[in-house]
Amino acid sequence: REAYDLWRRYLPAERIREYGVEDNFWQMGDTGPCGRCSEIYYDGEDGPIEIWNNVFMEFERSADGTLTPLPAPSIDTGMGLERVCAVLQGTASNYDTDLFQPLLAAIGRLTRHRYGSDPVADVSMRVIADHMRATTFLIADGVLPSNEWRGYVLRKIMRRAMRHGKKLGATEPLLHALVDVLVAEMGDAYP
Repeated sequence: REAYDLWRRYLPAERIREYGVEDNFWQMGDTGPCGRCSEIYYDGEDGPIEIWNNVFMEFERSADGTLTPLPAPSIDTGMGLERVCAVLQGTASNYDTDLFQPLLAAIGRLTRHRYGSDPVADVSMRVIADHMRATTFLIADGVLPSNEWRGYVLRKIMRRAMRHGKKLGATEPLLHALVDVLVAEMGDAYP
């Protein structure tokens, strides 16, 4: 109710939608910190595009589903660069922006697929592009593949990208071949 009242200071009531727990409650998994969320959408030609999510971390969910108030509630906010680019560039998808198109074209050259011509192949190409970016940024930040913590998450991301490469028919490693494309696109902003 408090979030609704705050939004009403800036927006007419018809621009605010109230949804229940199924749509406006965020949790990372079955247990752990969680809470209600307030999502911000841009109304584009192809329908609404979520550009920002504010999660009010209020609770700790236990294995039995019990919600216990956190001793220090907080707000987790996320506004994706890719989402904003999609709005500014008038695309319905992050992958149709100039942030992803060079990578998707390079993946296409390496796997002999053209992005946009096969919905099944497109999914694999998007996974590879997204996971390859995450892999490169994580390694640049000093995270290395391992069996523990962040390194384990990195390994999972890399494996998923490699599996999708195989789905596209790749028989040789391809993630490393995409690094130069990402550096050309993001190197100035993320040296």
